[in-house]
Parts: sequence; C-alpha cells; structure tokens
Amino acid sequence: MKKISTLILATLALIAIAASSHSGGVYKTNTGTIDFFSHTPVEDISAVNHKVKTAFSSANGKIQFSVLIKDFEFEKALMQEHFNENYMESTKYRTATFSGTITDIAKIKVSTDGTYTSQVTGKLTIKDVTKEVATTGTFTVKGGVVNAKAAFNLNPSDYNVKIPRTVMNKISDDIKISIDADYKHLH
Repeated sequence: MKKISTLILATLALIAIAASSHSGGVYKTNTGTIDFFSHTPVEDISAVNHKVKTAFSSANGKIQFSVLIKDFEFEKALMQEHFNENYMESTKYRTATFSGTITDIAKIKVSTDGTYTSQVTGKLTIKDVTKEVATTGTFTVKGGVVNAKAAFNLNPSDYNVKIPRTVMNKISDDIKISIDADYKHLH
C-alpha cells in the first residue's frame, strides 16, 4: 500500500510540474502494454499485461510506469499461478515500477506528427529491488497521440526472483521486456 501511495504522490507531483510549464504537458495512459519473453531450448514462455499505468511530462521528460504483477496473462493457467505465487510473490510484491527520464524530450515534438527516438533512463523496481535501466525508446506522434515503444533485457536473479532447480532449464536468465503505450494529453 505504501508503494502505491508513493507512486500516486509522484504522479501528482509530475502532473503539477508539467501543468505549471507552458512548453509542455502531461501525457498519460492506463492501458499501456508490457510483455516479456523467455526463450530456452526447452520452452518459450511469454506473458502480457494490458493494464499498465504510465505518464510522462513533455516539459521535462520525467516518465513513470506502474504495473500490477497479477495482471500478467499467460497462455497456460498453471504458468500464471506459478509466476504469481512462487516466483513474483504478487500478494507480497504487488507492483513493479519504473521512474526515469526521456533524456532528449526537447527533440520529441508532441504537437507534430513524426517518429522520434530518445534514450530513456531510470530506476526499475521489482520485488523491492531497484536497478538502473537504460534503453532507446521510439516515440511516434500521430493525431495528438504519442505511441512509445521500447525493449530491454533483464535477469530475474537481479531482482531476487528465485527459480527452482526443477524448472531452471525452462526459464532464461535473459528475459526480453517490451513496452508499447499510447499516451494522450491530459487537459
């Protein structure tokens, strides 16, 4: 609950900062998508979450994500159950968050259709472990909507995700995370 309150306060602060600037605004969505993919010679595993809450400021480039772990959907119900109960402990660690910066925000013309790229850097927190993450994001502006796409890899053990020996050969230590979000301007 404390993390959710902190995220809400941080998001409100982001909105207040952006609203006070005449050069930009806040762009937000509650239906962003994050998926992950694990490949091993034994098995491919993927999951998707379409309920990602995220916002960014076009004035200063601050960006935030919050995702409920239990909202990841798997092809197989048993995988989803193991993911939530055994690996991610989603009743104890309900959310994963990212707080960072779109470093070249001035180059992203949110009022002009086009495709722009920028480094995105920040802190990713999963299971109370926070690590620095950096990737390149692609921002496509069309008709006032800003679509953001990015991908990066992570190792589950870096975030205290313990994989039992019995399934260790089925889960990669290099999991691809992909992000796709359509942001709309807050009025």
